Order: sequence, then C-alpha cells, then structure tokens
Amino acid sequence: MKFRTRLWITFTTIIVLPVILTSIAFGIISYQVIHKEGLSYGIEINDYTMWSDSLSSFGELTDEIFYKLQMQVNMDPARFLDKEYLGAVNEKIQGASSYLIVRKEKDIYYSGNETASKKLSSRLPEYGSIVSEADAGYYYNDMQKLVKQIDFLYPDGDRGSLFIVTKVSSVISKTLIVYIYIFIVLILLLTSVMLTHWIRKSVFRPIEEMNVAMHHIANGNFDYVLHGKEKSTDEMGELYKSYEDMRLKLKESAEEMKEKEKQNKELVSNITHDLKTPITSIKGYVEGLMDGVADTEEKRERYIKTIYTKACDMDRLINELTFYSGIDTNRIPYHFHKLNVTDYFNDCVEDVGLELESENIRLNYTNLINPDTLIIADPEQMKKVINNIIGNSIKYMDKDKGIINIRLTEDNDSVRVEIEDNGKGIATKDLGNIFERFYRTDASRNSSRGGSGIGLSIVKKIIEDHGGYIWATSKEGVGTCMHFVIRRYRENENYNS
Repeated sequence: MKFRTRLWITFTTIIVLPVILTSIAFGIISYQVIHKEGLSYGIEINDYTMWSDSLSSFGELTDEIFYKLQMQVNMDPARFLDKEYLGAVNEKIQGASSYLIVRKEKDIYYSGNETASKKLSSRLPEYGSIVSEADAGYYYNDMQKLVKQIDFLYPDGDRGSLFIVTKVSSVISKTLIVYIYIFIVLILLLTSVMLTHWIRKSVFRPIEEMNVAMHHIANGNFDYVLHGKEKSTDEMGELYKSYEDMRLKLKESAEEMKEKEKQNKELVSNITHDLKTPITSIKGYVEGLMDGVADTEEKRERYIKTIYTKACDMDRLINELTFYSGIDTNRIPYHFHKLNVTDYFNDCVEDVGLELESENIRLNYTNLINPDTLIIADPEQMKKVINNIIGNSIKYMDKDKGIINIRLTEDNDSVRVEIEDNGKGIATKDLGNIFERFYRTDASRNSSRGGSGIGLSIVKKIIEDHGGYIWATSKEGVGTCMHFVIRRYRENENYNS
C-alpha cells in the first residue's frame, strides 16, 4: 500500500471512526438513560427523539417538590385554594425550570405561567388518569414539557389536579455529560491505539528492520537478507527490493575486489618468479664474461646470445604486465585497419617460422580462403594473439618432433583461424578455464614452463574486442587446437575503426 494511500486512510479513519463510534455510543446512552431510567421515574415517553437530556435528572429536580406536595394533599388539600401558598411553591420550583398548574374540576384555578398553560391546558390528563405513582409522569415531545400529576379532592368535594410542568430543553443531564465524556475518551483511545498499531506495523517496523539491515551492510556483512516485503508493491516493498539489489551488487563487488586482490598478489608472485629466473641467468653469464670463463670467441658469442634471449624474455613479461594493466582499466590502445587476410598471415607465418625452426618444430600452413578477403583489425594486437598462442604451444611441447598447423578457412561471413599443435594437450577439467586470468594447467613453476598466467586471457580480450570469439579443443597426449573467428569486411557495412 502506497504512503499516500496510508495517509488518506489515516485521515479518513481519524474522522470517520470516532463519528461512527460516537453514534453507537449515543445510541447506547439514549437507550440506557432515556428509556430505562425514564421508566424508573414513571415517565411516559411518546417517541425516541429526545437524545440530548436524561429524564432521570429531570425527575430528580422535581421529585422533592412532588413528594412534599403529595404529602400536603394528603394532609390538607384546602391549602391548594390558597393562591399565596401556590405562588410561593411556584417561585421555589422556578429555579428548576418548572411551574405549577392547579385545576379545579374543568377550570384552571392557578397557573404559574399563564402563556404556557394556555397551550398546555387542553392537553392535560383528565382527573383519575393516574393509576399509581409510577404513572404520574408524561412527556410532551413537541412542547418539550415533562408533566407530573397529583389528583386530589377539595374540601367541598370538587375534583382537583396539581401539575408540575418542567421545561426539558433547559435542563442538561449531568449523567449524560459524564457518559459522553467517558465514551469520547474511550473512542479516542481506541482510534489512537488502532492507528498507532497499524502505522507501527506497516511503517515503523519495516524502517527498524531496514535500519538493522543497513548496520549489517556498514559492518561488511552482505549476507543479511530482508524478508517479508518481497511481493509488496508499495514504497516499503520497493525499498526492500532496492536494498536487496544494493546488497547483491555490493556483495558481488566485494567478491570481485577480493578476487582481484588475490589475482594481483598472484600476478606479483608470478612476475617476480618469472623475472627472477632470467635475471639470475643474466647475472651468471655476465659474471662468466667478467671472470674470463668465456675464454673463446665462440663461448663469448654464446653467452651474449643467451643474455639477449633472457633480456627478451624479461621484456615480454613486462609487456604482458603492461598490457594486463590496460585490460584491467579497459584502456587497450587499438588502431584498426582493413587487412588482407592472406597477406597478413603470410607475413606472420614467415616471422614465426624462424623461431619454430630454432625450436625444432615443423610449421604447416594452409590457406583456404579467397585471396581478396579483408578483415577490420589492429595488426599489432592480432600479432600478439598469434604469438601468444604459438608461444603456449612451444612452452608445452613435449614431443621431440613438434608440429604446429595453422589453417585459414571461411565460415559463413567470418574468417576462421585454427592453430593446432601436437603437444601435451589439456585435461578436460581444465579446458573450460584456460582463458581465465592467472589460470595455469601446470601448477608447478619451473624455468622452462614459467609464465604469468595471463597470456590466454589477453588473447580472449583482444579477439572479443575485434567482435570475434575464441575457444579451444584438446586431447591429453595428442595436442591442442585454438579456434578463433573474426568477421569479414564488407563494403556496404559500417565499422568503427
């Protein structure tokens, strides 16, 4: 549920719920006070529209006078012929919003309020209408008058009736006020409790849970999962989902940083080991030259050649490290050109052929593509791909008569290059990981098979940046074949160079 909806519900509840509960409370009060208590005072209620006052209070105001007059009637009914006496009684009850009417036979003998009695006289009950004291009261709703009647006989035998008339609308029931006050307090408390519970459950509790979750995040715990709002579509549900997305991304980032830190340490270790080997060799051969161990021209030439070779190995390692830094920051310098595939690979084969010949490895080259086929590529980076693949083949060659086959074929709209050797091969369990950074199938590090472990990851990155893809097939003891595909260039297509 949206916050805006919650606010509207809260606003409506604050208004509507007290009104409804107050209406129910007034219904209960009217029944208890007006109906039941009214009957206890012998009041006849003509309808149920009298909601504002308690008839019990009205009865209480005139009860004392009523019973005194009742006693006076029984003791000396002649007193009701004394208008001075009646005037004194009338003056006394005026403070209770009441007045007297005395009737003798059919005529009004005395009236404490002439104007009001003229309207009421024709509606006063007949003599003898009262069966018992419990039936001594009448309520005239249209005139808002409560009337109590006492019948008696004058000394001369005439029938007389004494009426105590009370104006109901001018009297406020204390009992009613107390009841209303109590019910209003209860209604407000109930409304407050309901709204507080609802808001706490739907707003504050999720916020508290979110606060706990954020403390876990601040402390580096990215495994703390929030539950309970996964399927909710309100703001809290969206907040929970945003937290979960943030948590997963932070966890992934932390794991990547940890892995990267591990890889960097491994890289430093690998580079340190691989640089140490040629440096040690160079130092040894230089010391040999300085100490005169190489006492012939042939030895000196061999020493110098070895020093040069080791220096080239160091240069290669440093270049790999520099290139790896470019991969890591995605800042590899590319210079794309249109290249004729046949011409380019003819030059590459000629360059690597001399190195393979010195390693006693035979090179077989097969070109089955159209001589005019072009690709968009960076010649220097593509050469790095070929050199790294062939360098790996040389490094892991375990045959006396090594063979490397380079084949070019057309594959739909692409050029497919295969570089195959008859080396030791790669185990099936390792084949899917060889393009990962720092992954080495040979855990041991010896001088003949040293390496940083990033060569094939560099190859994969370059091929993918050229819009192609690469994979490997291998069989242990038989050899390995590297396959990569690059799209052919077409004049009617746009390329980013």
